[in-house]
Amino acid sequence: MNKRITESFTKGKAFISFITCGDPSLEVTEQLVYAMEEAGADLIELGIPFSDPTAEGPVIQAANVRALSGGVTTDKVFAMVEKIRKNSSIPMVFMTYANVVFSYGTERFVKKAAEVGMDGLILPDVPFEEKEEFDGICKEYGLDLISLIAPTSHERISMIAKEAQGFVYCVSSLGVTGMRSQITTDIGAMVDLVKKVKDIPCAVGFGISNPEQAKKMAGQSDGVIVGSAIVKLCGQYGVECVPYVKEYVKAMKDAVREA
Repeated sequence: MNKRITESFTKGKAFISFITCGDPSLEVTEQLVYAMEEAGADLIELGIPFSDPTAEGPVIQAANVRALSGGVTTDKVFAMVEKIRKNSSIPMVFMTYANVVFSYGTERFVKKAAEVGMDGLILPDVPFEEKEEFDGICKEYGLDLISLIAPTSHERISMIAKEAQGFVYCVSSLGVTGMRSQITTDIGAMVDLVKKVKDIPCAVGFGISNPEQAKKMAGQSDGVIVGSAIVKLCGQYGVECVPYVKEYVKAMKDAVREA
């Protein structure tokens, strides 16, 4: 297990923020990481843009398109992470799709990610049954391959939890990412199933966009993951987005602290 990821859950409930690299630009992405860390984010997910992000709703899809049209490549993202690591040691994981890793060369990608200072990797389109080709290489280089569980995982939850690394990403709602007016899934039950098998932090994502939801979800888990609401601010304010994102992350982290 990656030490930095584990530590991000030791200071109380964790707030995990997601941004798409290169939206509006890689320079702004770098500034966003520092701003979110200052605002209280405990771990940051960096999305490497991909042309067909199957788990994403319209907000993050649009961010992927903007980033790719702006010329973002995997190598440019690695270079940006190297810069960030000169100034910050906040835990960071990549979230991207199997094809991005595969076309770069799985071992080459994982080795490079570890070298530039990443802590983990989330591949939402790789089911548990097919994770082996990524898992072994991640372990070799000290990256945590983060497992996702969904409300429909049921009897697979304990199987997935047994082999989970870093933290378990609990998907709160069926369907794609995006803001939901309410979350009806019994997150507490999902978390209990994981904890029965392994003592590992569980963070909830998909659909959380306001402080009330964040507080409620943090009350039933070890942390909260927010993406679309932050990416929406990046889309709305473009290069001016940093102070808006910082203010939003601070409000969400305060809500999580109250849980």
